[in-house]
Amino acid sequence: MMTIDQKIEEYTTRLYLSETRKNYKDLAVEAEQDDMSYQEYLMRLLEKESDRRTENRKINLIRRAGFPTKKYLEDLQIEFLPDDAKRKLKRMKSLDFIKEGQNIILAGNPGTGKTHLAIALGIKACMQNYKVLFTTVPSLITKLKESRSMKTLRQIENQFLKYDLVICDELGYISFDKEGSELLFTNLSLRAGKRSTIITTNLSFDRWQEIFKDPVLTAAMVDRLTHKAYIVNMNGNSFRLKETKEWLKKF
Repeated sequence: MMTIDQKIEEYTTRLYLSETRKNYKDLAVEAEQDDMSYQEYLMRLLEKESDRRTENRKINLIRRAGFPTKKYLEDLQIEFLPDDAKRKLKRMKSLDFIKEGQNIILAGNPGTGKTHLAIALGIKACMQNYKVLFTTVPSLITKLKESRSMKTLRQIENQFLKYDLVICDELGYISFDKEGSELLFTNLSLRAGKRSTIITTNLSFDRWQEIFKDPVLTAAMVDRLTHKAYIVNMNGNSFRLKETKEWLKKF
């Protein structure tokens, strides 16, 4: 015959209550010492289980987002950010733009912290239980083209729309053909006014035609993405150049 402990181990395993299985003995000792009621003991067990599941969900959201590296808002060297980013950082950190379905456009020369800031906002969003996707623009276009050829484009579009926040990095580093431009426009347009998108780009808006080629599509893209958006001027001194100079001083 199974003991009570063995039965608890079996039930908590079957019900995926790993935190309860780990804590019920120690908490029972604590409950006896503190003259805890049955209800309080049960509440404390459930609280630990809930806290662990909440933490695991956040970890999974960050993992599934596909961030290329972990960057946090706390790690930002705010004093080196471009002035416009400093002014708008507090509003961006609040994540109100996600609640409102607004976009953020981080535009400026390379090395000024655009990707770091985008990832940091994305990780904070995950920590607040938002569903996030990180992708480079070239990778996204490749995926959309492949899904069209495999006749799964509608499925990809539906998935794309479900993310609370999509971060599209590196707009402007590679130009697109007509198909790629149209696919990108269509999918970003689906999110306009409904879900938030962060775009990082090294090109000012008047140069977007260089990558989209079509002036009409370019104008429509800029109009859709910038409507009620946070436009952040990220032109400034390069972090990477600064770090390289400091590294060279060591030799």
